[in-house]
Amino acid sequence: MFYHHLGNIPSKRHTQFLQPDGTLYKEEVVSSEGFSGIYSILYHINPPTRIKTLREPVKYGPKKLEEYGLRQTHLNTSAVGITGDDYLEARKVLLMNNDCSLAICSPKKRSMDYFYKNAEGDEVFFVHDGSGTLITQFGTIEFRKGDYVVIPRTVIYKIQFNEGPLRLLIIESASPVETVKRYRNQLGQLLEHSPYCERDIRGPKALITEKGKGEYLLKIKKQGRLHQYVYDFSPLDVVGWDGFLWPYAFSVHDFEPITGRIHQPPPVHQTFQGHNFVICSFVPRLFDYHPLAIPAPYNHSNIDSDEVLYYAEGNFMSRRGIERGSFTLHPGGIPHGPHPGTVEKSIGAKETKELAVMLDTFKPLFLTTDALEFVDKNYPMSWTDNKEGFNEINTP
Repeated sequence: MFYHHLGNIPSKRHTQFLQPDGTLYKEEVVSSEGFSGIYSILYHINPPTRIKTLREPVKYGPKKLEEYGLRQTHLNTSAVGITGDDYLEARKVLLMNNDCSLAICSPKKRSMDYFYKNAEGDEVFFVHDGSGTLITQFGTIEFRKGDYVVIPRTVIYKIQFNEGPLRLLIIESASPVETVKRYRNQLGQLLEHSPYCERDIRGPKALITEKGKGEYLLKIKKQGRLHQYVYDFSPLDVVGWDGFLWPYAFSVHDFEPITGRIHQPPPVHQTFQGHNFVICSFVPRLFDYHPLAIPAPYNHSNIDSDEVLYYAEGNFMSRRGIERGSFTLHPGGIPHGPHPGTVEKSIGAKETKELAVMLDTFKPLFLTTDALEFVDKNYPMSWTDNKEGFNEINTP
């Protein structure tokens, strides 16, 4: 990331910064990887360590399946409506390992009457449908359909969703989520050949500073629990901050695709990286322009990665029977490729309007118990010419 600041800050860090009444503003360093990673410094009206009371923690988190087996998997989540009452309850995790997880989220409630902090993972949510405002200690971010919203761990936030259809894909990472290393120079600046640049990244804007007293609930996710902290002041009591660690939004429509004369491999679509996984964006683009080019992807043997595709818009040329808002999982250890007939059909095509989010992991992913209801039992047989029964939803 790059340097950003909002509000009022002293001219020198770790020095006296006085409030109008002569007391000190309370400085807080929010850092990643101890004191070795990126960080920001926030200035509070109240001590961020002072709490009013603690409520009992609540068990929270998915349950993974241990004995699902090695198989190509289609999760038909296309017709899913409301997934829960409020934002946290509606986060339905479908795939997970120790490095990351993927969830769908379509809450009934459009506002949160509490604040939330993920104390053990960065979060990226892709806005498939809907819009709203992310409200944080760092300021507000307006988001809309097609946005990635990146929220570093420990950021305190709440969300106000607008009316209308709402559907989020949420990726949680045990490691910092970063821009792609090979697209950065030694100072971290995105290079000329990067498919996006700093101008495309939308940081916090309006800083909200709440000075009043009351009762404010903060739910903190840690070790399979939601820990409930109650304050007598708002977490939004920050008067200013600066640094490199802050939430931001980036529209998938600002991702500039890299194309070539022949089919380009998935790394050209990479958008973010974490430890043991990458996030890629398949966006509308021109197809390959060699006179004998085959636009459809070639068969690929996944040796050491699991590949997940979330289908957002358009008809994916290499797949049949996959609807908008569904997932496919192609695990390491077995090959995958285009469905029968799609290779020949792609020849001569000039462009695609497809839009999808891909996550590649370098450790196996596990389905959760919540994923079972969406499993398409017949998907592993969909590479045969017999289409009967394909796309029927059954649990294994």
